[in-house]
Amino acid sequence: MITVSQTIEDKLAELEKTQKNYWNIARETANFLSILIKSANSKNVLEIGTSNGYSAIWLALALKETGGHLTTIEYWEKRQSIARENFKICGVENIITPIIGSAFDVMDEMIKRDEKFDFIFMDANKAEYLGYFEYADKMLEKGGIIAADNVLSHELKVKPFVNEIKSRPDYQTEILNLPAGLLLARKS
Repeated sequence: MITVSQTIEDKLAELEKTQKNYWNIARETANFLSILIKSANSKNVLEIGTSNGYSAIWLALALKETGGHLTTIEYWEKRQSIARENFKICGVENIITPIIGSAFDVMDEMIKRDEKFDFIFMDANKAEYLGYFEYADKMLEKGGIIAADNVLSHELKVKPFVNEIKSRPDYQTEILNLPAGLLLARKS
């Protein structure tokens, strides 16, 4: 477990009580992603689906250690407004760029600007994972990692995405039996 201040720990514990309301990832998954970002020394991370900011806080805390930055996309203004407040409370707002809008529109603009990421975390509309992947693949650096939550809890909705990424010879893929299921794929 990462060492965090009591204020941050209190905020994370508070957000965990609303996990079902905001569709947040489990603490075990958040901690695993934090370890992974630090181990891979990720610097430029994209999150698709901010919600109330729970996972973004974990990602940002890991990025504080690597000297990295998080860009997070949320469709709903109300959720991202809550997330921004949570980022301030946890002292990570200076390494997070929150963007409001359709993930497809935002990622399309990122591709036009040739933005690249070394880690992409997908946790938004499960039925749209395949579409997110089509954009993410264009932005992910070689050696970069895609992580996708809910691949077991929403197996049927994410099946087209899972089938596609597993069929790709340029991705090494594994599904981890963390709460809700986490797919990890490394681009070669």
